[in-house]
Amino acid sequence: MAQKSSAPTIEVVARHAGVSPMTVSRVINGADGVRESTRARVNEAIAALNYRPNAAAQRLAGSEQVRLGVLCRQASAVFMSEVFVGLLDQASRSHVQLVVEKCELSDADLADVRTLVSSGIDGMILPPPLCDSPDLLDLLREMDIPTALIASARADGEFHTIGVDDYRAAFEMTRHLIALGHRRIGFINGNPAQSVSAPRLIGYRAAIAAADLPQDNALVATGLFSYRSGLDATESLLALDPRPTAIFAANDDMAAAAVAVAHRQGLDVPGDLTVVGFDDTAIATTIWPELSTIHQPVAEMARAAVEALVRQVRARRNGQPETYAHSQVGFELIRRQSDAPPRIRPPLRVNP
Repeated sequence: MAQKSSAPTIEVVARHAGVSPMTVSRVINGADGVRESTRARVNEAIAALNYRPNAAAQRLAGSEQVRLGVLCRQASAVFMSEVFVGLLDQASRSHVQLVVEKCELSDADLADVRTLVSSGIDGMILPPPLCDSPDLLDLLREMDIPTALIASARADGEFHTIGVDDYRAAFEMTRHLIALGHRRIGFINGNPAQSVSAPRLIGYRAAIAAADLPQDNALVATGLFSYRSGLDATESLLALDPRPTAIFAANDDMAAAAVAVAHRQGLDVPGDLTVVGFDDTAIATTIWPELSTIHQPVAEMARAAVEALVRQVRARRNGQPETYAHSQVGFELIRRQSDAPPRIRPPLRVNP
């Protein structure tokens, strides 16, 4: 006698439809806020699999624990350590289970993301640089999964975004350097594919313009938010004639690289060259001289991401309207030992 096949579960329906189990539950329970195309896909999957919701599946919308996925890619280790401090702290406070997966954005990785969402993940957290991946964001939008973007400057109405005012922070740091007396200020921008790079560059340029200083494109070098890219960018800036008296790097890793290059070239920091950064990660206080930098509260941003997703997931479960948080947390300009007024040297005299 043939063995009777087991009935399909809500997770099987979710995988078949390419959505999360929570979305299947919302369709079954007639909740609002589900796209018609998504609702149609779920209903087709239910019909194809002859799915019959049981009591446990129907209680899914009201279940207590929240499971959040965290996707990570190769990024600054010091930045990500701060992210995890905030995530783990808030997860323990909010009865949240975190599932951490590495994602390098290959086709196989994106397929794994689909599987992860279909396995019962209620929401997804994306730190940089994944928070700016069009392919990944399109996939999560398609799967109707609540998503929070950490340290993102995106203004997307379908995702939570948590960051600082990157434009204002860069403006304030550049204005600080100008107030010290610097007139040739080099800027190492971040990866152009990351959303925070543009407002930081615009803020730098705006402060230069506000001080009636010339806009010199040669003083702007492009980095990738990595230490290695900071080395290359600093080499190009210090090869200028005249060279800048200050370098503002769009993150601390690149600023640390600028300090290393200056030392290698026999320049004193800050006597010969002021170097400042952005983030205030651990590296800012583990190099010498310690970096003056923009402090953005990375752990606080991670906590806010968990809180925003928990609110949205529980609103979905209770059939309540969902809202999206576009939060800006405060920043602070931190002065340490790497910035000073430019050293004024008398002109060289040539003996007749």
